[in-house]
Amino acid sequence: MENEKRNAEGYLDLTAYKAIQHIEKEALKTKNRRYRPLVYVCSPYAGNIAENSKKARVYSRYVSDIGCIPMAPHLLFPQFLDDSIKEERKLGMFYGNVIMGICRKVWVFGNTITCGMQSEIDRAKCKGYELRYFDENCKEIKNPKGGENA
Repeated sequence: MENEKRNAEGYLDLTAYKAIQHIEKEALKTKNRRYRPLVYVCSPYAGNIAENSKKARVYSRYVSDIGCIPMAPHLLFPQFLDDSIKEERKLGMFYGNVIMGICRKVWVFGNTITCGMQSEIDRAKCKGYELRYFDENCKEIKNPKGGENA
């Protein structure tokens, strides 16, 4: 979040930051369709891919229904990249990091934190992006314990 408080020249600009925060909050309250923030959907993919993909679609729908634009790279990139091939998985993770940089809001869904998710969470924390946590039923978790590592 610290990066969002700075202008293009790198100077602290709290007035603009507060104004943008206000616009985002009001847009979500009124479901203003003119402004929809991008939200990076962080949820499990590996393991039971069919079930995890189904859940990611539910999480993406939830993000959309509350007035944001969901970005779930793990639903897009496996369409043409093979997650079981190390180089392609690495490329998919790189693509996801680029998308996360555009979103700057990372919402973590589910009761399990996989290694891939932990990498995304660590990057979001390092960059100061907004992080929110939700259980499998899309209920926000205020004080996450970090989840289980898979």
